[in-house]
Amino acid sequence: MSSDQSLTNEALFERAQRVIPGGVNSPVRAFRSVGGTPYFVAEASGPFTYDVEGRRYIDYVQSYGPGICGHAHPAVVEAVRRAAGRGTSYGAPTRDEVLMAEEMCARVAGLEMVRLTNSGTEAVMSAVRLARGVTGRPTVVKFAGCYHGHSDSLLVAGGSGVAQQGLAGSEGVTAGAVADTIVAPYNVVPELDETVAVVCVEPVAANMGLVAPEPGFLQGLRDACDAVGALLLFDEVITGFRLCRGGAAEWFGVRPDIWCFGKVIGGGLPVGAFGASTEIMSGLAPLGGVYQAGTLSGNPLATAAGLAVLGLLDDDAYVRLESTAAALQEGLESAFASAGVTAVVPRVGPLLGLFFTEDAPRDFDEARKAADNGRYPPFFHGMLRRGVAFAPGAYEAIFPSLAHTDAEIEATVAAAAATASEMERGPEG
Repeated sequence: MSSDQSLTNEALFERAQRVIPGGVNSPVRAFRSVGGTPYFVAEASGPFTYDVEGRRYIDYVQSYGPGICGHAHPAVVEAVRRAAGRGTSYGAPTRDEVLMAEEMCARVAGLEMVRLTNSGTEAVMSAVRLARGVTGRPTVVKFAGCYHGHSDSLLVAGGSGVAQQGLAGSEGVTAGAVADTIVAPYNVVPELDETVAVVCVEPVAANMGLVAPEPGFLQGLRDACDAVGALLLFDEVITGFRLCRGGAAEWFGVRPDIWCFGKVIGGGLPVGAFGASTEIMSGLAPLGGVYQAGTLSGNPLATAAGLAVLGLLDDDAYVRLESTAAALQEGLESAFASAGVTAVVPRVGPLLGLFFTEDAPRDFDEARKAADNGRYPPFFHGMLRRGVAFAPGAYEAIFPSLAHTDAEIEATVAAAAATASEMERGPEG
C-alpha cells in the first residue's frame, strides 16, 4: 500500500480534535486509557489494517466484532457493490430484509420474528421498551460491566467505552431515567419480584474483557424469570452468530425470550436487530401498541452484506474460527509464561479475552482491578509497534476471524513473546 506522505496519524488527530469531540466518533478510539496517538486506518484487507502512514497491522479489533470473515471479503464487497448499484435507501420494504429475517429465524431456535434496526444500541433500547409494553411492568435488571449500548436506562455501570473512560454512567442521564434499572453483579442470580419486566444480560460478558458465565448462571436467570413472569433478554450483539450458528442460546442450551443482535449480521455496515416469539413481537407497531421505527432500518446495503456473511458461516467456518482462537490462546499463554508475565487468556469458543492477573475475573469488580493494574497499556503499545493491533482498552474482547491464518497467529505469538519479555525487563533491559 502506498501512503500519502502529507498525512500522518499525529496530524490527522490534531485536525480531528478541532472538529470532532475528542477527535473520535466513539470514545475508546481516542486511546485515552492506553495513552498515545490513535492510528488512522486508510484501508483494510483480510486480517490486516493499514494506517495512513502505510503501516500494516495484524488486526484483532475487526471493528469490535463485525469482521468475522476478515476485512473486505470479496463476497461481501461484491454483495454491497451490487446492492449500491440498485440504490442505497428507499423508505420501503425490500426483499433482502425478508431474507435476513428468515435466515436469522432459521438459525436460532425459538426466534420467530425479527425487527431490524440501525445499531445494537437501538435494538436493545427497543427490545426493553417492548418488554415493558408486553408485561406492563417498569423494572429492568442488568449486570455491572455488561454494555447494552448508550440508551439512558442501560448506561449505568456499563462496560466497554463507559468503563474505559472511568465513568459510572453518563452525565446527562437523569435519575428518573435509571430509577427503574437495577444493577446486579455478573454471575450472581438476583432476586426478582413482580415489578421486573426484563432481565438483560450478555450471555458471555464481552465488554469487561471476556468474562464467561459460570455453570448454572444463565439457567438460573431463566428459572428466576419464569418464577415471577419476567422476560429474559440475551444481548447477542457480540455473541450472535459468532459462537455458533444459533448463538449463545444454542451454545449454552438456555433459551431467552428476547434476542438482540448486531455486528455480524451487517457485515461491517451499521445494523442491529431484535426478535422474539410471534406472541411477544406482536406487541410491536403496527401490530401492537409499542412504537419503534427507523428511516434506514433494513437498509439494503447492510442486509446485502449481512446475508453474504451469514452465507459464509457454515459448520466448517465455526470449526475454523474456534481452532484459530484456541491456537491464539495457547500461543499467548505460552508467551506470557515463558517471559514470567502473569496473565490469563480466557476463551469461549471463538472469543478471547486478556487479563494481567493470576485468575480469570468472574465479575466487573474483578475485571476492573485487572484493567486498573497498569499492565495493559505497555502490552498494547508493544504489540502495536510490532505490527499487531489489539483494542486500545483493557475492557474489550479479542476477535480472531476466518481470515487469520497460521502465519498471522505465529507472528502474533512472536510479537507477544517479545513484548512480554520487554514488559518484564524494560525496553532497555
